[in-house]
Amino acid sequence: MGSKQTTLLQGTLDLLILKALGTGELHGLGISRRIEQMTRGTFVVKPGSLFPALHRMEEAGWLSGFWGESENNRRAKFYRLTKAGDAQLEHETEQWTRVATAMTQALKAT
Repeated sequence: MGSKQTTLLQGTLDLLILKALGTGELHGLGISRRIEQMTRGTFVVKPGSLFPALHRMEEAGWLSGFWGESENNRRAKFYRLTKAGDAQLEHETEQWTRVATAMTQALKAT
């Protein structure tokens, strides 16, 4: 992937996880790969950041988790969005869209 990696801004990891799970359930490594794919390699989420976030989001009721087998026939925890997670995805998408629009306007200002 040709883009340089960038440090995640505060609050973006939750949105990226929610967005990654918006198309269906994934296990932890799958979520990390999906985020890297969605951001064309700009954000690479390491397990030390990902798994505490997944646990926190599961505790908040945004995700539900269950054990299953990965594509490598290994035991893995899979995550899916709950109704509360869908609502949070919508809320955070609106919030970050406003922030991104405002930053774009500020950067274009003369």
